[in-house]
Amino acid sequence: MWRYRSWDVPQIPAEAPQAQKAITKSGLQHLAPPPPTPGALCGEAERQIRSTVDWSESATYGEHIWFETNVSGDFCYVGEQYCVAKMLKSVSRRKCAACKIVVHTPCIEQLEKINFRCKPSFRESGSRNVREPTFVRHHWVHRRRQDGKCRHCGKGFQQKFTFHSKEIVAISCSWCKQAYHSKVSCFMLQQIEEPCSLGVHAAVVIPPTWILRARRPQNTLKASKKKKRASFKRKSSKKGPEEGRWRPFIIRPTPSPLMKPLLVFVNPKSGGNQGAKIIQSFLWYLNPRQVFDLSQGGPKEALEMYRKVHNLRILACGGDGTVGWILSTLDQLRLKPPPPVAILPLGTGNDLARTLNWGGGYTDEPVSKILSHVEEGNVVQLDRWDLRAEPNPEAGPEERDEGATDRLPLDVFNNYFSLGFDAHVTLEFHESREANPEKFNSRFRNKMFYAGTAFSDFLMGSSKDLAKHIRVVCDGVDLTPKIQDLKPQCIVFLNIPRYCAGTMPWGHPGEHHDFEPQRHDDGYLEVIGFTMTSLAALQVGGHGERLTQCREVLLTTAKAIPVQVDGEPCKLAASRIRIALRNQATMVQKAKRRSATPLHSDQQPVPEQLRIQVSRVSMHDYEALHYDKEQLKEASVPLGTVVVPGDSDLELCRAHIERLQQEPDGAGAKSPTCQKLSSKWCFLDATTASRFYRIDRAQEHLNYVTEIAQDEIYILDPELLGASARPDLPTPTSPLPNSPCSPTPRSLQGDSAPPQGEELIEAAKRNDFCKLQELHRAGGDLMHRDERSRTLLHHAVSTGSKEVVRYLLDHAPPDILDAVEENGETCLHQAAALGQRTICHYIVEAGASLMKTDQQGDTPRQRAEKAQDTELAAYLENRQHYQMIQREDQETAV
Repeated sequence: MWRYRSWDVPQIPAEAPQAQKAITKSGLQHLAPPPPTPGALCGEAERQIRSTVDWSESATYGEHIWFETNVSGDFCYVGEQYCVAKMLKSVSRRKCAACKIVVHTPCIEQLEKINFRCKPSFRESGSRNVREPTFVRHHWVHRRRQDGKCRHCGKGFQQKFTFHSKEIVAISCSWCKQAYHSKVSCFMLQQIEEPCSLGVHAAVVIPPTWILRARRPQNTLKASKKKKRASFKRKSSKKGPEEGRWRPFIIRPTPSPLMKPLLVFVNPKSGGNQGAKIIQSFLWYLNPRQVFDLSQGGPKEALEMYRKVHNLRILACGGDGTVGWILSTLDQLRLKPPPPVAILPLGTGNDLARTLNWGGGYTDEPVSKILSHVEEGNVVQLDRWDLRAEPNPEAGPEERDEGATDRLPLDVFNNYFSLGFDAHVTLEFHESREANPEKFNSRFRNKMFYAGTAFSDFLMGSSKDLAKHIRVVCDGVDLTPKIQDLKPQCIVFLNIPRYCAGTMPWGHPGEHHDFEPQRHDDGYLEVIGFTMTSLAALQVGGHGERLTQCREVLLTTAKAIPVQVDGEPCKLAASRIRIALRNQATMVQKAKRRSATPLHSDQQPVPEQLRIQVSRVSMHDYEALHYDKEQLKEASVPLGTVVVPGDSDLELCRAHIERLQQEPDGAGAKSPTCQKLSSKWCFLDATTASRFYRIDRAQEHLNYVTEIAQDEIYILDPELLGASARPDLPTPTSPLPNSPCSPTPRSLQGDSAPPQGEELIEAAKRNDFCKLQELHRAGGDLMHRDERSRTLLHHAVSTGSKEVVRYLLDHAPPDILDAVEENGETCLHQAAALGQRTICHYIVEAGASLMKTDQQGDTPRQRAEKAQDTELAAYLENRQHYQMIQREDQETAV
């Protein structure tokens, strides 16, 4: 049996003698990682401060993966005896993503003195390690803070005053996450010699025993082996350059029918800074050598290395383009069988992720639950389509465009291929962003550019004559006459139900009785035509003109036309394009985690009906209180009670909650809340150990009510001002008084006569939201005007009170939107002149007219231009155009 040397024993800081005693008595030194090979240790700074996994042949065994952290406190994992930065000020700290220890940056090299290494992600090969056990050993780490309860005694960890304390309260394993009190009575009694189980996600974790560091072949070989080596080279050359190349690491899996090993590919450029944070979370839950940063070389090397792993699954963290990149790489490698791909949406559109139930974007769902969804997801097929383009020889020289190309940006698509108006807008955006990237660093600015480009293209009519320059043949049927009658400005060949960030251009299921149901695995494309009117209606639930469903398309263009393939645009010269089925990709579709069963196994079966209290949390409190469950419960405001069937999913529950403020509740009274729910509210999962997290609206049909709540359900309203943000309300941790904005409704006493209008005006001027609401509930008229004919909404806009504006828009009659004061200004004129973008958005979405003019003849857009707010003016111009389209559509219908 291999004997470990003394410097391999994991040490602890000197200030914790009790924990030291527990380790010594428990035989913890036998669980130390095996020693690295000679020369593997490296004292160079660049080797010690690594933020990525080292796949080179000089990789250090048990090397930490460091990220900068802003963790406060004066503790350092090496302890006072070895800490070299304890007397310095403003010393940066780093945190290991794989084992979550925190040290001062200058103290990293001191970890070698206390012989503490990170959890090993591989094992050494060679004669010395032939008898090395194939199970994984625990990796014990000492914690000054620890959540949960001790595995031995079941009691929580005392950490009231340990944030700045040097006392170690727990010992936990970085692999399985088991934790014990740092005392002999708790830590010694466990079965030390038992192998580590790798925790609740053992089925997806790739054990370090599967990953071996290979030794580089010797350059000097015996003469008798030269012939064999030449023969081996000839055989290797037949397998291709990838299989014949030597790699520092090899994978030797031990297959198990219960395992679904996972490779995680993260695109850090997707979703702002989300990708970089997601990587750190996966490094903690998984083996660091199964998590890959796509900015470090792409997915090909990793997929080639793990190609022989049985039941392999892939998690693509990024946008739809990232998913397409991985699927194309799988095509190149021809893995048999191809591993199914799940999606963690970090992009902007995420239409493929929506189709497979992964939602429209990542919010704050715990990585632990994401891993469970990937493991439990259903394997489905996804059609992938070939695109082959060649120049059209019949096009005359007068139709040539110098800025056009003969090649498509992609030769395969998973989502859609389109040409016309939408492709032209996308192309303009991409070209402008490439020319001036510094001008496109704001999501609001990007949307404004899209809106302005769309409006300009509409005025220019660049796609107006699209039908005159194309010929479309689907499965041998010429659709050109039908297209010329429709006169579309955009044609989409759609593979999945979603398009353009979640819209459904083919229509909702049940609306298209003349066609087969739309599926992503049936080998058929949906062909849809759009006019400008139907494109505008798409964002509000409309759909395009359904042309056909087909297996093959022959598209001929007579001049250069903008096209886009899964969001990648170009201006394609006159061409002949053939679209045909390429293959089917294997994907993972997120499924309901279970049927309608109780939350815990010891509970009674779910009753036929559930009576649940609904409470609302503001976005301000949600972020300010760091998602803390107990504090957010105190800060929440009761909304009412709903009665739903016991097997309800969240979609059904949403309908019941939205009826709370339209119908009296069971007690015969209206909901006591201060504000109506906004349209952007979402459910919060209240079943996690210490925090809430948001549930994407696109995934509500996958979650049961009993899965996220028991007696009370919590919802998050991003447009509700939290109690902690209001100067006139106490903090959530203090008792709430019996005020109009408190959870308990207060009866109005002594208000027999309706309040005077002047009181309402004063409340709006002072931005006194609660007073305004109290006066309104007492019978105050929200349409009251002052001597200059200014409404309450005019005054709320002048003070910039978003909360009062929202309340008036929700409760006042619609006439208040276009009411004018004595100089002819509406409230929208006033907000535009003041550059109040959010308030302008509220008023426009409520239905205010953008065509009204003041006494100078200016529209709200022109007032924004005079205020030199070009972005706001572009937004108002776009919405004005949309109102014109709606009006034309209504007149046509009449």
